[in-house]
Order: sequence, then C-alpha cells, then structure tokens
Amino acid sequence: MAGDANARLFVAVPMTDEARRAVQFHLRAAAPEGLPGRPVAADNWHLTLRFLGSSTAQQRRGMADALAAAELGPSFRIRFGGLGAFPRPRSARVVWMGITEGVERLQELARIAEQAARENGYGAEEKPYRPHLTLSRIQPNRDVGRLVESVPALELEMPVREVVIYQSHLGGGPARYEAVERFPLS
Repeated sequence: MAGDANARLFVAVPMTDEARRAVQFHLRAAAPEGLPGRPVAADNWHLTLRFLGSSTAQQRRGMADALAAAELGPSFRIRFGGLGAFPRPRSARVVWMGITEGVERLQELARIAEQAARENGYGAEEKPYRPHLTLSRIQPNRDVGRLVESVPALELEMPVREVVIYQSHLGGGPARYEAVERFPLS
C-alpha cells in the first residue's frame, strides 16, 4: 500500500485452507450445477467483520494501532451451517453460508472493529452484523429458495486464530485481496 493514496480496506477473519477445501467439496457435491450469479473465488473467501472502503494511509495505520491495542480475546472455533441469501431467498442478491457456532465471538470482534473504525474517521455501520461466508453475488436479484433448501448444512468446524486487515485490488479481472496487517488472538 506504500504508493496508494487511498486503498479499499476491510477487516476480516481469514479462512483456513482446510475449511476452504471442505466448503468447495461440499458445494460441488450438494450443488453440482454450481451457484447462480458470480461466485466468489474460493481464494477470496473470508468472514468480514467490518468493511472500511476507501482509506488513507493514516486511517490504515490508525486501524492497525487500534486493533493491535484491543483485547481481541482467545482463539476460538466456529461452525459453518447451511446456505442463506440476502436480502431473502426469493429475491437474492447474495448467496451465503451461515455460521452456527462462534457467532457471539465473531460479533464481539465485529464490535471491536466497528469501534476502531469510528475512532479513525469511518462512518457508523448501519446494518446489524450477521456473520456469513459470501459465496456468490447475483444481479439482477433471483429466486434461490430451492437451492437454499436443498443444500444441507455443512457442520464444519474451523479455528479462528487471527483478525486481518485486507486491501482489495480491483480492476483487470476478479478482485484480489491482500492481507496487509495481521492481529493474532491470544
């Protein structure tokens, strides 16, 4: 980010390679025809805690300092569940995989990221935080009710050991996400 006057940033929990492979295998088996819309590349999968958007180098440093100073707590485990859709399955813009365990800890990390964001000049997040793994984006909206109902819950556990500030690199093909700051959980 050294030469970037503004960078597009977000704070997230990274996927482990094992979880990434397990989700890919599950989706291939349960939805062999694939997901509707533009599937998110598996290499880009993560659990967003706070989208920051266009950010100055000073804001990035402030976010990094705030997250480094925060009590992020111990590492923990999450469990993936079934599919869902935003805003709703009958008229979906996003297909996602839900989280059934570890939700409270993810919400706690999202609150910490939100506080750090506000302290560093970002506007307040207006939507309530719902932890999920974004799998596909759909435009125009589409009915995915049958898909959501037909894919069984994965019931996969994954350890959460760190929080990461990512930078989005857009243009010239699919988005690419680069980890620019890492914050281990205790």
